[in-house]
Amino acid sequence: MNKHFYTVIMAGGIGSRFWPLSRQKAPKQFLDVLNSGRTLFQLTYQRFQAICPEENIFIVANKDYGALIREQIPTLKEEQILLEPLSRNTAPCIAYASHKIAAKDPDACIIVAPSDHLILSESAFIISAEKSLQFASRNDVLITLGIRPNRPDTGYGYIQFIEDLKDNDFCKVKTFTEKPDLAIAKQFVESGEFLWNAGIFIWNAKTILKAFETHLPEIASCFNFSDNLYYTDSEESQISKAYLECTSISIDYGIMEKASNVWVLPCNFGWSDIGTWNSLFELLHKDENNNAIKGKYIFTRNAKNCIINVSDDKLLAVNNVENLIIVESDNIILVADKNQEQDIRNVVNEIKSKYREKFI
Repeated sequence: MNKHFYTVIMAGGIGSRFWPLSRQKAPKQFLDVLNSGRTLFQLTYQRFQAICPEENIFIVANKDYGALIREQIPTLKEEQILLEPLSRNTAPCIAYASHKIAAKDPDACIIVAPSDHLILSESAFIISAEKSLQFASRNDVLITLGIRPNRPDTGYGYIQFIEDLKDNDFCKVKTFTEKPDLAIAKQFVESGEFLWNAGIFIWNAKTILKAFETHLPEIASCFNFSDNLYYTDSEESQISKAYLECTSISIDYGIMEKASNVWVLPCNFGWSDIGTWNSLFELLHKDENNNAIKGKYIFTRNAKNCIINVSDDKLLAVNNVENLIIVESDNIILVADKNQEQDIRNVVNEIKSKYREKFI
């Protein structure tokens, strides 16, 4: 196993499209949504143990999730847990982690991944990850993993690539497109020129830090401390200051869409971001009427194509309905049209506006 290979797992999102199961106090990455006995975060961590030394796996998350991270992966050292004082999207958290890793190992090659994705073929994923890390170790490149689409999906971003192969596998990226409408998504898939954007990135430390200097110099300056304070008692206070000063921006918009040295590796390893109830529905066992049910006392009569998730101490009767999402969590019950699940995020925003954080 290469001692210069590192992983950064981003575990800071709250998964608002998975509300009310996913809440600020326990977002979806820290839940066992697949009924596997392990959370998505634990599954992600285990996956990367096969790619880099365990001491080279770093977690970046909101400070409120420090206890959950330590509870779910008790072997982590404190220096491997990077806690953000404020939510600032993905670019600042990647800058923080990249500077900290580079301070430890200037020759580091880093793979950055979300903590809440499902990968069905872990062996295929490991091959793609190691191939990308090797490529990044030899070249001044920013790599993203692209998933070959099997349907037009409006919930994913798309990467257009050019058949300008490097190392017989990597293609030059032409454009990024965020979540198109259905008609455009169909055109993308039919053209054969587009991949889903999995949000998994690979680069060497020198290249990503140079990219920050070029495209996001204001963020680079926030984390490029004049005195090397990483791994010291002064790191926490300096990071708090950095997050107050830096802007909130995604790595996609801030760097990947602007840089000229972006390459994509087309992949097929059974990927899903499990970003919505419908994406989870596709993965769960269904009854004879295509209902995905979790709960001890659920009675269905003429109910079809529903996803139902309630606690084991409640009886839920569902009669003469189709295509519903019915979810109970603590003091919240959600009933929504499964065909309009993208609107759940708007519901969450309106509830937050009306009731503040009480039900979020």
